[in-house]
This record gives sequence, C-alpha cells and structure tokens, in this order.
Amino acid sequence: MNSFVKAVGVGFISLGLWSSTALAQDSWWKTAAQPYQGATIRGISESTPASKYVEQVLGPKFTEETGIKVEFEATSWDQMYDKAIKDMEANTGIYDFVYIEQDIVYTYLARDFLVDITKSFADNAKIASPDFKPENFTTFLNYFKDPKSGNVMGVPMEAFVKPYLYRKDLFDDPAIQKAYKDSTGADLKPATTHDEYTQIAKFFTEYGADKELWGTTVQASSSHPAAFYEFFESIAPTFGVYNWGIDGTTFAATEANGGQMNSAAAKKALNYWVGLLKYAPPESTSSTWDEVAGTFAAGRAAQGLVYGENAAWIATDESKSTVVGKVGVSLPPVEAGVMEGAESGKGYIGYYDGGAFGIPHSSKNKDASLLFLQYIGQASVQTDWALAGSRIVMNSTYDDPKIVDQDKKNGYYTLMREDGKLFAGAPPFPFHSQVLQVVAPFIYKAIVGEIKPDDALDQAATAAEAELVKLGYRK
Repeated sequence: MNSFVKAVGVGFISLGLWSSTALAQDSWWKTAAQPYQGATIRGISESTPASKYVEQVLGPKFTEETGIKVEFEATSWDQMYDKAIKDMEANTGIYDFVYIEQDIVYTYLARDFLVDITKSFADNAKIASPDFKPENFTTFLNYFKDPKSGNVMGVPMEAFVKPYLYRKDLFDDPAIQKAYKDSTGADLKPATTHDEYTQIAKFFTEYGADKELWGTTVQASSSHPAAFYEFFESIAPTFGVYNWGIDGTTFAATEANGGQMNSAAAKKALNYWVGLLKYAPPESTSSTWDEVAGTFAAGRAAQGLVYGENAAWIATDESKSTVVGKVGVSLPPVEAGVMEGAESGKGYIGYYDGGAFGIPHSSKNKDASLLFLQYIGQASVQTDWALAGSRIVMNSTYDDPKIVDQDKKNGYYTLMREDGKLFAGAPPFPFHSQVLQVVAPFIYKAIVGEIKPDDALDQAATAAEAELVKLGYRK
C-alpha cells in the first residue's frame, strides 16, 4: 500500500469503516450501475492532493461498489489542459470526465464542451442518485452552473482560498520579537499592509542570512502562467485592481480607455510584488504553486501566500513538512480601503480557487461517468477527502469532528468558513486563455528585469486590448 493511502488511513478504505450513509446506498449503486458492468471511464486532472485522493481512494472504491473501472490520470497543470482541450476539440472521446478549474469554466461553456448534468438526470431518472443533492454544496457550486439555465455543468471536487501563511514559531519567539522591535520600532505580528509585509520580509531575510531562511515566498516562475495568476488573482486585488484590470462591460484594459490593467494601483502592485524577490529564496523565479508550497514546507520562508490546497499537509504531515505545528494562517495584507470594499461586496482580497469534474460531450460513457460524479458528490465521502486535500465543497464538512480537530493546527478551515466571502473566483471571461497568452510574457519580462514593471503593464494592457479587438469584444 502506498504512503499516501497510509497517510489518509487504511481504515477509511476498509468497507467496515465506510460511512453508514454510503453503505445504505450500496444496493442503489449496484442496481444503477448494472447496465455498465465492465465499462471503463477515463478521467484527467491536475496532480493536486485532492486529485490524488480521487485516484487512490475514491476511484477504487467506486469500482468495488459498481463494477465500473476508473482510469484516472493525475498530471501537470499544463498537460491536463492541453490533453483535455485537444480531446474535446477533436471530439475523440479519450476522456469521460475532465477537471474544470474555476477560471476556465466560462471558456468551456462558451465552446459547448460540457454535458448538462441537471438535464441528464431529468432525462434519465434511473441514474439520478437520491444521495446526490446540489443544495448540499457551498455556493462554490454556482461557478459551475450555466449562467443562462442555472443547470449544473460540473460537480465540485475541491475548493480553497489562498491565505497568508506565516511561521508561528518565528513570529512568537521572544528573542526574534525583540530583535524586530529593536530594528523596526514595530511589534512583530502578521502583516495587514503591504509596507508591513515588506518590512517583515526584509527583516527575516537579514535574520536568516546564515540559516537558509528568507522573508517570503513569491510564485514568480518566469516561464509559467503561475506568475500571471499570482499577480492578477492574488496580488492585484489587494491593491484594488479586480478582474485582471479588464472592464467587464467595455472590455477595456488600458487606463486610457477605462481599464485598470496599467493603472497607478496596478503598477504599484507589480512593483511591490517584483520587489519582494530580493527577500525570497533563489528558486522563486522558477516557482509555480507546487514549488511555493515545497519552499514553505521546507522552512525556507518566514511567510508567504500559499494555495489552501496545501495548507493541511504543510501543517500536519511530518513526512513532507518540516514546519508541522509551526504554521499560522491569516488574511493577505491589503491597501487602505480594500478590506472595506471586500466586506461590502464591492471587491475582493484574493482568489477563491478550486475545480469540478465535468463530462465532455465527446465522452463515450456519459451515464457511467454521471454515476461517478454523483458518487464523489456524496456528503459521506467529504470529510476524509478534506483531511487529505484541504478542500471543502459542502457546508456540513466544516462541522465534522475530524475537520474541527485538524483546524486546531492552524485555523485554516475557520478562516475559509468565516472569511471566504472576502475572496472571489476568476472573472467570467470566455477569452481567459487568449488574454493570458498575450499578457503573461510581459509579466515574465518584469520578473527577470528585462523591462520595468510600469512598462510591462503598459505593454500588457495594450496587447490585451488588441487581442480583445481581434476576438470581437472591442471595436
């Protein structure tokens, strides 16, 4: 048995400890799956903790209960998109279910890639499980509904925010607190402003010069879209720049035309973010979300913005993390007025990420796949999945004793439950991929110092608008 399954608990996999709710549904699953006995459904997803749990626990369990085999490919983020999109474009039917990240769902809907799940159950009640209830999900489900019909197009399998993690053992150390006070005149505590964050980053970089410790993580790969996402979805909103700086009505990106991509606030944000690189480990300019999580888990940074999907294992898994029991969680630092805007619903302070599984029209095993999506959408499977992947898609999961106990380690679930409303998903742009492709290169150039941040955003905004004209969104 592999180490991941050992970590989530052998007992969970055993039928004897499977929840009573799931056991009660055994006869229904067997009956509903009878016409599809021996079928194989194939899925693809990014290799995240939540996806690995599907691959190693939920998929095999579904096969055991239904006789339908699940072949699941957990691969890199870019390979996942490349393979899934090419399959759906060519209508080849290689994959029966695909991972839909929140920020790409609008493109998939615009291209009519996905099966309407609500309609499928209405058309064939025999495959509609009584234990699958959309009302059980958090409002994150709304991102995967057709804006026109309100029908469900994907079943959420992970959802998380991107919080500010910090080293409690360092921040709470009396000697370090004194040294910080002596150096800065301020008390050492998690930053609430960007100036405070920079000051803390500078202090710990100097303090840790002989300890392999730096002041912050930065997700600034100079050749991967992760840098685009960190800036536009995690940093820019904390300066009051939303929706990538693109006006959702006029689709203007340049400030001259009413956009914000190259506004003064956006330029201040990019200068701040690029400026943090001098206080970050050398791997930062090649770091995606995976490397940032690894950097923090290795104890190489005193603070950082880290995707919540990694919060659980960083705080609890001693086999992969050196900072177990030492991790604090807080909200990202913001500019004046931004927090108030988020609290009033007029803005947001960071990214509410996650994804769902959807079924392509090209699938050759739609009904069998619909059974699987309902299977993973049961309330009874959510708790152990959450423990393994820091993901919560149902409100009831927050109150499970196991989750409450894990939350005591760093308070991540409490933050997500109480302050998740301050975060938001990506804008509903069907041109997501096209704009990313033309804008990201300018962010990469700013990271490596090829051009200044202000110039990078001026050129990025111009390129974005040109692309939107080309796509027919602007005249």
